Amino acid sequence: MSKITITDQEALDYHEFPQAGKISVETTKPVATQKDLSLAYTPGVAVPCLAIEKNPEDVYRYTAKSNLVAVISNGTAVLGLGNIGALASKPVMEGKGVLFKTFSGLDSFDIEVDSESVDRFCSVVTAIAPTFGGINLEDIKAPECFEIERRLVEELDIPVMHDDQHGTAVISSAAIINACKITNKKLDTLKVVVVGAGAAAISCSRLYKYLGIKNIYMLDSKGVIHNGRDDLNKYKKEFSADKEMTHAEVFKGADVVLGLSKPDSFCIEDIKLMADEPIIFTLANPIPEIDPQDVKKARPDAIIATGRSDFANQVNNVLGFPFIFRGALDVRAKKINIEMKIAAANALAQLAQEEVPDYINEIYGEKFTYGKGYIIPSPFDKRLVVEISSAVAQAAVDSGSSTMKNFDIEVYKKELAKRVK
Repeated sequence: MSKITITDQEALDYHEFPQAGKISVETTKPVATQKDLSLAYTPGVAVPCLAIEKNPEDVYRYTAKSNLVAVISNGTAVLGLGNIGALASKPVMEGKGVLFKTFSGLDSFDIEVDSESVDRFCSVVTAIAPTFGGINLEDIKAPECFEIERRLVEELDIPVMHDDQHGTAVISSAAIINACKITNKKLDTLKVVVVGAGAAAISCSRLYKYLGIKNIYMLDSKGVIHNGRDDLNKYKKEFSADKEMTHAEVFKGADVVLGLSKPDSFCIEDIKLMADEPIIFTLANPIPEIDPQDVKKARPDAIIATGRSDFANQVNNVLGFPFIFRGALDVRAKKINIEMKIAAANALAQLAQEEVPDYINEIYGEKFTYGKGYIIPSPFDKRLVVEISSAVAQAAVDSGSSTMKNFDIEVYKKELAKRVK
């Protein structure tokens, strides 16, 4: 893949012209005549209002709720920028709305909540939730993000997901599934080292356990997390080793390293200690923990993934959240549960094993085939909305998150296929 560079001015101009921002609102009904106006607003609008008052489920028939997601942040953990505040986070949240619309056809409003209080944030989101069919939490720092998500999932009857946690977990899980298939490694015998102990690291590690991975070691800025430390919160304690260990001891014979930290948080000497055909995910953005080219020189037998679009095997959340929410909203799921996340990961892994369409090869200027250089699909694969959303929807129905009756996955797939242009 060729590296694409942009200047700061190009980025500013893109966001400013021809009109400020990246999103707008459009109407879905004509308002060209007096009758149109009477139907769109008074007196006609009173009819669906009364219908919804009588039967609240009719809100999905007469309003945009069934296709509308809230992208909500307080700006405390924005990309690699840190705590830049609610206002400065708005370009990112608008960008998330662009991705929802482009990849899954879902509409969204971005909402920036100017508060670092868990109580106030949850109160705001709970109060506005009736507007939306789903809530996408974004760029909220740990550990507050865990409590915020837990409360909102419990209180609301619509899907809520903190994408920084679960999106990364789903995509990296799919990548690990395929990397193991390629290298003939078994999930239940993997030794996994997770460098970083924030929201994404905790969520990834939890999902890996559900997949059957048993040996997970986690490092934070102070080193290996172990039972001898007295500075661990309850989330880190979930992955606390029995005894104190050094970097070298942790990396010795490891099959997987998942980097969700910052540049230089692990090094070439560490990966030299890893097992044959190591699986190395160096996902810090915009600068990976270790440069992939350096990894390749030191371990030519490795499978390497990054969070960047200019290297092979990009672990990109856009492979997950648009399609997870699409499937969840289409069957009116009450929650996004573990079964739905695992279904998304398995469907994503399976899609990478299929023949890569010619249009993908044309976009990137090279021919992709399933293997060490292609373990997860491209975000531009038009089959994603069909395969991932249908798998999530089926899992929602099977697990009881959705009470939809007579769900026919083949009919649903045909409906989803109509969205592909």
